[in-house]
Amino acid sequence: MTLIKRIRRHVSNSLHSSRGQTLVEYALILLLIAIVVIVILASLGKTVNNTYSEISSSVTDAGAR
Repeated sequence: MTLIKRIRRHVSNSLHSSRGQTLVEYALILLLIAIVVIVILASLGKTVNNTYSEISSSVTDAGAR
């Protein structure tokens, strides 16, 4: 039996059992956590970029004096 068929059979069996239901629930929770982390990092990324830009401008201005 090929690996793909074994994986497909395992996933199919898991989805039809109570263990499969728990597995799906954990996967959904993990997906939700991943989305939240991505949103937070995207938001913080802009803030950090702005902070570094301000620092860079201050250093450049101080060096020009």
